[in-house]
Amino acid sequence: MFDPKQLLDQLLGAPVPGTTGTVREKAGEVAQLAKDNPMATGSIAAVLLGTGFGRRITGDALKLGGLAAIAGLGYKAWQNYKAGQEPETAPAAGQPVPQLAPPPADSGFSTASSAQSADFALVLVKAMIAAARADGQIDAAERSVILDKVKLSGLGAEAEAFLDNELTKPLNVDEIVASAKTDEQKVELYTASRLTITPDSRAERGYLDLLAGRLGLPDELVNHIEATVATANV
Repeated sequence: MFDPKQLLDQLLGAPVPGTTGTVREKAGEVAQLAKDNPMATGSIAAVLLGTGFGRRITGDALKLGGLAAIAGLGYKAWQNYKAGQEPETAPAAGQPVPQLAPPPADSGFSTASSAQSADFALVLVKAMIAAARADGQIDAAERSVILDKVKLSGLGAEAEAFLDNELTKPLNVDEIVASAKTDEQKVELYTASRLTITPDSRAERGYLDLLAGRLGLPDELVNHIEATVATANV
């Protein structure tokens, strides 16, 4: 079985072997590396540059690992919402991004249990793929390109088969929603989905609204998640 947490890291733009930074920081370098030496490119986000699939979060957030970063963002939004604060404002251009801390070990957002973390990481990966497909732009031709390049990612045949299945099966929002067992997991699931896409189209916005409604997230909490994601999303 492939490592769901590693796949989650890759989808969010983990540091790329052979470069000195993240995909976000070194997009040009990574593109040239992939051209010159594809087998050295170990990030799905890197090999999928230009496809629109796999958004990246900032390097500071990703240092926690994809799962902890999503949990940290969800926890931050949840705490601000519970405290009755106003949603955060994204930093202006050129301003530093606020440092993200992992969620406390005693909170419902904790990633301390490795077994549970792996299981839920897989849920989040599925949610991210579903969100990426929301606008219907990953057609058969693009899927073929994605899978060809995933072969270069080094995650193995099982991860490739998993992605192939997730990219082709019918979208099932009810199945995704049912995977979130707690209020905290519901927040994380929406957070991961929102990190994946910037809702520039009606289809994307409609999907996120549908997901929030099915998860039973209050509008104000959704606003806090949206604002928190804006501080980390590229």
